Amino acid sequence: MAKASTPKLALSANELQDYMDEVFPERHALWPPTHIEHLAPLEARLRMEFDHRILRPGGTVSGPAMFKLADYGLYVAILGVIGKAPLAVTTSLHIDFLRRPLKSDLLAEVKLLKLGSRLAMGEVSLYSDGSPEMVAHASGTYSLPPKDAS
Repeated sequence: MAKASTPKLALSANELQDYMDEVFPERHALWPPTHIEHLAPLEARLRMEFDHRILRPGGTVSGPAMFKLADYGLYVAILGVIGKAPLAVTTSLHIDFLRRPLKSDLLAEVKLLKLGSRLAMGEVSLYSDGSPEMVAHASGTYSLPPKDAS
């Protein structure tokens, strides 16, 4: 059985960051800055800057902030390979919160497990900057638009 070849990137990290700024300008008002630190076929690493706005009562980083980073990370990894596809949408996302995050930047390590013609599946490991221990783990599926959809 022949091994499937690794796809090539359709967009660079800078091109993808510019595209996200174009199609989701509100993300800067709603969430702390999130940067693409690494983008390669089927993987990405993102950083969400720490901001007191994402703390929940008790002083820990909120679940919605971690969920947002996981979902956004999957979207970035997928679009990195398939290119600009505004109709790629989350169909499911499950997250397990493993331990209390530090009051520091959040890091997302994204790995795509499947990138088909209609579905993409991946996992995201979230870490607090400065700690080797995973704070959350997410798995998700995206529905991908047909190649001719805009």
